[in-house]
Amino acid sequence: MPVFSTPAILLRRLDYGDFDVIITFFTLEKGKVSVIAKSAKKSTKRFGGVLELFSELQVLAGSSRGKGLPVLQEAVLKQPFSSIRADYKKTAYASYWSELIYNWIEENFKQVALYYLFEHVLYELDAGKTEPSILNILFQMRFLGLSGHRPNFNHCGLCQKDLANIKDDRIAVNLQRGGIVCGQCSSGVSSRISLGIGTIRQLLWVESGKLAKAARIRFSASGLAESTNFLEEFVCYHLGKEPRSLKFLRQIRKGS
Repeated sequence: MPVFSTPAILLRRLDYGDFDVIITFFTLEKGKVSVIAKSAKKSTKRFGGVLELFSELQVLAGSSRGKGLPVLQEAVLKQPFSSIRADYKKTAYASYWSELIYNWIEENFKQVALYYLFEHVLYELDAGKTEPSILNILFQMRFLGLSGHRPNFNHCGLCQKDLANIKDDRIAVNLQRGGIVCGQCSSGVSSRISLGIGTIRQLLWVESGKLAKAARIRFSASGLAESTNFLEEFVCYHLGKEPRSLKFLRQIRKGS
């Protein structure tokens, strides 16, 4: 890979040998990229204190001799997001979002909108002015759309009846069908999740509203709970597994 310079958010780091570290970044210019930071554990002069989880940096990396990973040559800290790492609850949410990007996005696949979404929720989470649970709904709804797994809330997945013409107060959701199933069709499919019509409309607004305003939406306690449950179940189903970070996040919520 030629030498490249790009803004990047650190998703994951893995010790490699005695002195090196393999870093996975989500970058603005190249999407998800893994690089090797030579002697990062030994030398504090080059990378001391900047290669921390969730930090946003300007990185310079490029190919080394041979066919190995690109070598991290320079990393300049732009935003440390230190208050996220100082709070275990915030860390749990940021870890979940990072794992979704790490597991779902292909290497070297540029995703500008997703980068700005991830950057936005990290800034909001770090600032502490928006509830993490609301940011979690915002991130998941938009992440699913950007990754090609948008939940179908617009019409019944079987008879194609438009949402506006479905008169039920609560509507079943079928994970296999990828979205809602109207009352007339729901008896023929397995659906263990249902959403209130008001919750569906709020989720649609979160998905399509301006990013800066979307997290300001107010959910009722029941709407927040069912939105969270639906999105996490939907993500797990389409990812094919429960992310380890989600298990941790759920444990924290139970204890709080």
